[in-house]
Amino acid sequence: MPIYRYITIESDGSEGDVFEVEQSISSPALTSHPENGKKVRRIYDSPNINTDYTPGKEKSLSDVSRIKRAGFRILEKDKISGKYFEK
Repeated sequence: MPIYRYITIESDGSEGDVFEVEQSISSPALTSHPENGKKVRRIYDSPNINTDYTPGKEKSLSDVSRIKRAGFRILEKDKISGKYFEK
């Protein structure tokens, strides 16, 4: 489930404390703090996506045995005829 950030709205209209809540995507946004009852609004941040390391990067596409175990065929193109043959 995603984690959403909210900020409390103080009685004078200023912003208060920031807190996080784990909610289902289909759940409506909170209107009040679950513990103290103060009004809240959701904070929209940019997503934190780490592209420098992902589990897929450690698996090389040149690992022929792993590709064949997954049920795929590896084809190479003949430079002279232009036809493909199985490696």
